[in-house]
Amino acid sequence: MAKRIQLVLNQDVYKLGKSGDLVEVAPGYARNYLLPQGFAIPVTPGVLKQVERRREAERQRLLELKKEAEVQKATLEKMGALTLAKQVGEGDAIFGTVTDREVAELIQEKTSLEIDRRGINVPDVRKTGEYTVSIKLHPDVSATVKINVVPDEAA
Repeated sequence: MAKRIQLVLNQDVYKLGKSGDLVEVAPGYARNYLLPQGFAIPVTPGVLKQVERRREAERQRLLELKKEAEVQKATLEKMGALTLAKQVGEGDAIFGTVTDREVAELIQEKTSLEIDRRGINVPDVRKTGEYTVSIKLHPDVSATVKINVVPDEAA
């Protein structure tokens, strides 16, 4: 059995690893595919140091994103309930529903925070009243916001 070769990937390789990963592969795979295509480079002490620096920089970046999400969560939970005016029919039933886009615009209007609407989970809103909306700001950080749906006086 031939010994395996250690390489550092320059870019993502399907079913092998992501860019910057240290991988062990068969010598033929390295010699015939990864190295000629420029997908990987051989491991040297200098390359290992570079990989460690990149990993540390990425870890710091992710930590900063999480801190930013924590600040956004505190701001969202301090602001209290948001009021959304919708056109109402019989029995306090609203026309249409409350969308994540409306909630994102309302939050931006009130706090000037830019929230990604894809992270907003709005319950099924069919009548006026108070509802709880969950917002995923980061994989580890979620916030909840109260929304009061009231009749639109202009309609």
